[in-house]
Amino acid sequence: MTTGLMLILLLINLLILALVVWNTRAWPAPSANGKTCAETCSILIPARNEEENLGDCLDSAMRQGNPVVEIIVCNDHSEDATAEIVENYNKIDPRIRMINASGLPEGWCGKNFACALLAAEARGDWMLFLDADARLSPDAVSCMMAEAGQRDCTLLSSWPGLVLESAWERALMPMLNFLVFTLFPAPLSLRRDDPSLGLAHGACILVKRTEYEATGGHWLVFDKIFEDTELARAWRASGRHGFCLDGQDLVRVRMYDSLGGIWQGFQKNIFPAFSRAFSFWLFLGFHAACFLTPFAILPWLAMGYWRLWPLGVSALCILLMRALQAQRFRYPAWSVLVHPLAEVMLIAIGLSSWWSFQVGRGVSWKGRVYVRSCRRE
Repeated sequence: MTTGLMLILLLINLLILALVVWNTRAWPAPSANGKTCAETCSILIPARNEEENLGDCLDSAMRQGNPVVEIIVCNDHSEDATAEIVENYNKIDPRIRMINASGLPEGWCGKNFACALLAAEARGDWMLFLDADARLSPDAVSCMMAEAGQRDCTLLSSWPGLVLESAWERALMPMLNFLVFTLFPAPLSLRRDDPSLGLAHGACILVKRTEYEATGGHWLVFDKIFEDTELARAWRASGRHGFCLDGQDLVRVRMYDSLGGIWQGFQKNIFPAFSRAFSFWLFLGFHAACFLTPFAILPWLAMGYWRLWPLGVSALCILLMRALQAQRFRYPAWSVLVHPLAEVMLIAIGLSSWWSFQVGRGVSWKGRVYVRSCRRE
């Protein structure tokens, strides 16, 4: 690699570092904690084989107080004890009830259809779509509703904190936020209404019910595997205000609990996240060149090849990005040092995602097989 190319790579990483600093310092958390909201909310939980998660999720939902008038679970053809759990909780809190999903229409993704069915049943002024593996902090719903009113928005997504228990989770899951907040200007998305700056995390999305119905809601993204951010973008494209804030103090989620779960979860989302194959390959090449290559030359630097110093400085920039995010998102410090391994795994999963969708038969997730169009097989 020529000195010119190394200097260009260093400049890119310095610019990205500046963006990471901006994101970690200027992207706000909800500030309306403790404020009351006179409106009501329906908590809507799509659930397919969620017996391990659903109880704790319902416990946290029950603690949300008076604004929550109902907690509806959509049992999406579960083959475990999901339905029994909901029935038992209904005896404790009558606000909790269950609906059963009908047959999945052709072209729909399972979660999107469950959310559409839930929305049709809701009667609250607001609807909170909540994943079964999410855990709400006390008064989180009141805080989010007050924040939405304060910001005059009708879609508010709280980006959750990640619960990391196993070594693989601590090593690899921080890459989720690294993927997003090294390239996405989160503070700018609060100042500009461009649809391209729409962002949401599907684990926790609060919407105004009347506006959801007016836009078409999940019908807008019925066939999207990457439905959360697509919904946020479509919401903005309709002329409505939607924001995503740092909600790790309001909601936490353990997305995957093993290496296999991490692989399947990322594999399901990486390739479908891009509208064009060119964008996907550009993304993968960018990560390989900017975030992995600098670490590959460290042995040569250690042997005295000092002309490679721009790549060494690039590696330090990347570690600093990771350290800033570890502090903001409360990751273990050692996860910063395993960044090269995490990048290798990300690229490998990306290639597997491309192969599965473009060459293979799609990706299996919770007993269903999805291709990019969400057509069932």
